[in-house]
Parts: sequence; C-alpha cells; structure tokens
Amino acid sequence: MSALDFSDRVTRVKPSFTLEMTSRAADLRSKGIDVINLSVGEPDFNTPEHIIQAGKEAMDKGFTKYTAGPGMIELRQAICKKLSVENGLTFTPDQVLVSNGEKQSLYTACQALFDKGDEVIVFSPYWVSFPEFVRLADAEPIIVSTDPNNQFEPNFNELVSKINSKTKGMIINSPSNPTGGVWSSGAIDKILEISKKNNLIVISDECYEKLVFNGQYISAEKLNNYNTEVVTCMSLSKTYAMTGWRVGYTVGNKNIIRAMSKLQGQATSCANSIGQKAAIAALTGDQKCVESMRNKYKERRDLMIRLLKEIQGAKCMIPGGAFYAFPDFSYYLGKNYNGEKINDSFKLCDYILDVARVVSVPGDGFGAPGHIRFSYAVSKDTIREGVDRVVKALSELN
Repeated sequence: MSALDFSDRVTRVKPSFTLEMTSRAADLRSKGIDVINLSVGEPDFNTPEHIIQAGKEAMDKGFTKYTAGPGMIELRQAICKKLSVENGLTFTPDQVLVSNGEKQSLYTACQALFDKGDEVIVFSPYWVSFPEFVRLADAEPIIVSTDPNNQFEPNFNELVSKINSKTKGMIINSPSNPTGGVWSSGAIDKILEISKKNNLIVISDECYEKLVFNGQYISAEKLNNYNTEVVTCMSLSKTYAMTGWRVGYTVGNKNIIRAMSKLQGQATSCANSIGQKAAIAALTGDQKCVESMRNKYKERRDLMIRLLKEIQGAKCMIPGGAFYAFPDFSYYLGKNYNGEKINDSFKLCDYILDVARVVSVPGDGFGAPGHIRFSYAVSKDTIREGVDRVVKALSELN
C-alpha cells in the first residue's frame, strides 16, 4: 500500500460543481477572455459599511485572538435576540454554536447526528453539498423528488415510501439553492409531522431566510407543533453580503449543540474573532441594508425570469426567494453542435461556456437533469447581456 493511497471517503465524495464552474470562469478571465459569470452563489454587493467598520475596530483594538469554542457569548446573545425578535423563537446561548460559515454548521451537524448504516432524506434538486455531507458521515443519502410546478415542494407520497427503520433524519432547505423555491408553511408542517411520527431529526438550512420576495418567512422551528427534533442552521453570508467573513450558526437541542461543539473544537477550535465582532454589528445594527439588497434582488429576479421565459422551449418557475433561477432546458438536450450531441446539462453548460462565454451550473449536479442554475446576484446589465448570449448560443443548436 502506497502512502499516497487516499482514504475511501475521498473517492466516495463528489466534487462541488458550483466551485468547479467558478474556477473555470476565473481561469478564462485570467487569459483575458470576456466571460459573464451567472454561476455565482454570493451577493455582488460589498458588506455594509457599519459591519466593515466593526471588523476594523476589532483589529485596531487587538481583538485578534481565539474566542470561546462555541462563539463569543456576546454574539450568541445577539443571535438569541435576533431569533426572538425576527423569528419568534426562544433560545439560550448554550443552544447556539457559531461556526466558520453555515457550511461548517451543516457538515458538523451531519457528523454529530449520523453514522454508518443510517439513511438521510435529501430532496432533489439539492444543494450539491447535502448528499456529500451525509456520505462523509458514512451514512447514505436517500433522494426524494419534488414538484417543479409548486416551488419544488416535496413529493410526499414518495417521501413516506422511502422512510424505513434505517432512516435517521432529513435535510430541508427553504428558500432553496438551487431552485429559489420557497416551501409553504403547510409543506413544512407536513415534514415536521412525518418526522415526528417516524422519530426523525430535521436539519433545516435557512441560509436564505431574509431573501423571500412575497410574504413573511417563517422558520421551520416556529411551525414545529409536534416537538420534532429540529436543528436550525443559519448564516450571515447571504443576508449581509458577508460570504468571505465565514460566520454561520446552529441552534437546537442543548445536547446536540454540545456534541457539535465537541467536534468543531477538534476541527477548527472557533470561528474567527474579527468575523464574530462584525457579526454582532450585523445582527444588532440597522437592517435597512438587508431590505435594500432584497429589493434589488427582486428587481433582478423579475428581469431574469422574463428574459428566460422568452427563450424557445424553456420552462421556468418564478422563484419565491434566494437569488437563483432554475429553468428547465430539456428542450435542447439531444440537439447537436458541429456534429457533437448535447445529451445532458453538463454538456449544455460546457457548450454555453465555450460558445457564449457565459458560466452557469448544470442541473445534473443538483440531481435535476435538464435544468441549469443561473444566479441573478449580478447587475441588470450583466443579466441582459448574459441571457442574450445564451439565446444566441442556443439558436445555433440543431
């Protein structure tokens, strides 16, 4: 056996298609090629000034050391206040774990809760990392389909049929990446009821909670009338354009938080101190910046959806939240370009990149063949130019 024989988990886990497409865009740009990136999964806005200032002040005052493993008590208190005021939820600081981004929160939750032999329900289309988090916990992701005509809400008949004695939990994500779908309270209520009946843990990824365009967002825990075990993961990344600051958090059962904290303590010790100080300013400061960004996303959404719906053969649901459009381009599968057949969304996205110089993300990577994810976390001019290029490229297929 060679020292360079990697562990089984390295071969078992799949690469992130979203990061792969972003890397390809960066590579082309480094060569001076004019590329429009509609694959971005982060705000194009800068972090609001009062949050940046809090980070600067933290550094100036020497707040550059380790913090308590679960996060600064001041930040955990601010999170509890935010949850109370904005989400109608009551938590105490010992029920909060601050992590290096919500991605670590979700990963650590899976590590703490799932084991070999467990099965975990994941709804398709899914964020590319959900099945991999489950696999990295040595458990098995079980894919359940959703309804593309109804905000991609679960197929409940299929869900019930796939629950068995091995099923340990499920991961839900509303508003969704990649679809932008926002599940109704009724759908989430049904998820919680089914989970309680089958003694399942629900991990609720609420990263995009502030990016809902119609009505008020309601957290899954707020709808929890069944005393279902819910682990809620939230983030500052999308809400406050703080992706690079790497601050996310988990709230839930005190024992689960303690178990997650134990694992995180051995992995990364704590979230970065400067980011935590900035996070306090974000949560406790003026929230007008959030409303302003959300309004601009809504305008961009309306523009992108209108343009996508004008494309021959394309079908596209109006997303209720996040900043993604997820059109079905199955109409173009099976077509040819220079004798080469476009037989899946991977090849279609490659074709769009090669011919139109537009970066998108293939739906196959999200468990949704025929779909493509476009981000509207870019300017209106970029949206217009990008979609126009896509239209021209698609017209050359035969």
